[in-house]
Amino acid sequence: MRLSDDEQRNREVWTKANAEYTDRRATERWGNGEPTWGVFGIPEAELRVLGDVAGKDVVELGCGTAYFAAWLAKLGARPVGLDITPAQLETARRMIAETGIEFPLIEASAESVPLPDESFDLALSEYGASIWCDPRRWIPEAHRLLRPGGELVFLCNSPLSIVCMPDEGKIEERLVRSQFELRRMQWPGEDEGVTYHLGHGEMLALLHETGFEVVGLWELRAPESATDHEYYEYVPAEWARRWPAEEIWKARKRG
Repeated sequence: MRLSDDEQRNREVWTKANAEYTDRRATERWGNGEPTWGVFGIPEAELRVLGDVAGKDVVELGCGTAYFAAWLAKLGARPVGLDITPAQLETARRMIAETGIEFPLIEASAESVPLPDESFDLALSEYGASIWCDPRRWIPEAHRLLRPGGELVFLCNSPLSIVCMPDEGKIEERLVRSQFELRRMQWPGEDEGVTYHLGHGEMLALLHETGFEVVGLWELRAPESATDHEYYEYVPAEWARRWPAEEIWKARKRG
């Protein structure tokens, strides 16, 4: 597998994040009884994004430690987890061994997936490929992997949160960057990666051009009980109660 400079940088970022945070949270995350979404853990039972996944073939693009794939396996799906970071996949393999929840893991980029066309009913990304890969590469790959009528579901930062996010520090209650200058964003600092963000108009156009029909967009609101996240502290809970810091897209592949 050959990685671009951006992918190599992001692999290094997530190797460090795995050592600092995601590995020690894996047991808790895999042990959750139902899927939740985003920094503030909004239950899938409340949002009803996925529907019934039992019996479906699912690929998680940028799975990290694969806790979301494990949740879907508990619900009767047949997931495959894909990620470019060996450290994250090692944690996922450890959790498979500890829990007995078994499914394949693949070390690969969501921009170039080594799997056959039309192999899946659902392609999923929860802060994986959805922000860490070029959308003009990973979204067509997701389309290729899906069967006709298959669904793409992905969670990402809202455009509003990004235009309110300074280069360093927390999201502010003011606009600090132009929405027309999003797309590829290389954050300053040795420990920061490269992410991708599109405004709603660009995302709608890209999904349509790729062959998807958008069937849902959920703008997430932090619960009243939410507090600032211990690791992802860039988004204050109070801010996320007033404006959507995260959003979930759902689109269906046209037959």
